[in-house]
Amino acid sequence: MPQDHRPTGSVRILLAEDPGVGPGALALLLGMEPDFDVVAQLTAGDGIVHAAHLSRPDVALVDIGLPGRGGLDAAAELRAEVPDCRVLMLTTLSRPGHLRRALEAGASGFLVKDGPVGDLAKAVRQVLGGETVIDPALAAAAEGAGPCPLTPQERDVLNASADGATAADIAGKLRLPEAAVLGDLASAAGKTGTRTPMEAMRAARAQGWL
Repeated sequence: MPQDHRPTGSVRILLAEDPGVGPGALALLLGMEPDFDVVAQLTAGDGIVHAAHLSRPDVALVDIGLPGRGGLDAAAELRAEVPDCRVLMLTTLSRPGHLRRALEAGASGFLVKDGPVGDLAKAVRQVLGGETVIDPALAAAAEGAGPCPLTPQERDVLNASADGATAADIAGKLRLPEAAVLGDLASAAGKTGTRTPMEAMRAARAQGWL
């Protein structure tokens, strides 16, 4: 049986990243750090909590752009279910609303995914020490953008409309009155300065509100 030559007290890392962006490369680079051990790798958000229960990571690096269950939702569930695991969110897009949502989800950091791996390794050690680490450019963009104007229900309704669903379809899916769905769609359009639910959904996504 092969022996584990990792040093005692090595940092256990769960990595969940978009498979379309350099799959495997980040895990390889992190594995070169002498005190890091990538104990779980995922390419979708749905299995993160289950994998964390099995692998007991100290830190989870979670890509916002995960297929299936999105990275922000997965991070919030992970913090609730495995509170001892710190979460660092990774992104390739600078969308102001994402930072605010990441912090609301309980993330300890928010970094650009394609930055130097040395900076990421340093951030992992910082969050383990109780610090919050945020990419300065992302922080500046978020500060200038202001808070998300959409209510949680308006966000849910817009997300449910993403595939062109009708108000009746959305109402059935979310168990809401159809009149409430129509009101939320109209309100979201007004708040995003758009004319249709599809335009409102796209504008909200561009801001990182969804």
